Amino acid sequence: MLTATANAQDKPVETGRDLVEDLHTAFGEHHARAVHAKGIILEGRFEPTKAARSLSRAPLFEHATPVIVRFSNFTGFPDIADNDPAANPRGMAIKFGSPATPSLDIVTHNFDGFPTRTATEFGALLRAIGTSGPGVAAPTPLDGFLATHPDAKTFLTTQHPAPLSYATTAYFGVNAVTFTDRKGRARSVRYRFVPAAGEHYFGTGAGPAPDYLQPEIAKRVTDGPVRFDWYAQLGEPGDLLDDPSIAWPPSRKLVKLGTITIAVLAANTAEADRGLTFLPGRMPDGIAAADPMLAIRTEAYPVSFGERQ
Repeated sequence: MLTATANAQDKPVETGRDLVEDLHTAFGEHHARAVHAKGIILEGRFEPTKAARSLSRAPLFEHATPVIVRFSNFTGFPDIADNDPAANPRGMAIKFGSPATPSLDIVTHNFDGFPTRTATEFGALLRAIGTSGPGVAAPTPLDGFLATHPDAKTFLTTQHPAPLSYATTAYFGVNAVTFTDRKGRARSVRYRFVPAAGEHYFGTGAGPAPDYLQPEIAKRVTDGPVRFDWYAQLGEPGDLLDDPSIAWPPSRKLVKLGTITIAVLAANTAEADRGLTFLPGRMPDGIAAADPMLAIRTEAYPVSFGERQ
């Protein structure tokens, strides 16, 4: 048993298809998104700051840009209840520009960190989850994985409670990127999106309903715009660029890049959701991947897109 578990953990994740297959092992195949399957699409606008232009020469920091935003729950289960702990972390994906001519896609979740250092370790975690269901004798494959991967245990056991709204939780970019300005100066950054409404979560009293998040955000944008301030957390020497499981110190400087204003609910038909995909490796000149995990993640999204067509 120990040898089989070790071999399963050692299986490399070398392509996007490898990662999608591991997601299916954990969550099953539902002809939906392989992960963050339950979601809602909205539209808005991004207004950049002058400070953003001083950090990066990316064209999107030169003028206002339309955005498409998709809020979601974790897992690949399209019908997961919003009050299920497995629905954490919540996701926010942002497409800057029109669907036909996007300039940047960002995929975030509301946890500052990631369960593993590499895509291969993440695949091993997913396989451990998928083979540790009810009736599996302890110690389960997941028990074994968490015993040797404390960051994954922290990720699974320290999530926020359910948010009052998709608009009342902060979201974090998973992987580090590099900003380059017009003079060729480069800075390593991680993304953070802070809600103008503040962070608010359910407490220990009465919990939320099974399906409250989508109706809540739909009503909220009808009553008025939802805003997030987009920040770049600036890395310092010694901060790891290739290990998303370790959050950078909270003392790192935050530079406000601009504000995202979400104003309307998009057409949320099954066809619209099937046709929308986000590629975290899609970046304009002035922004580049610093974490190699981004390459595998970017390969995985088109695989999932093809499966749900």
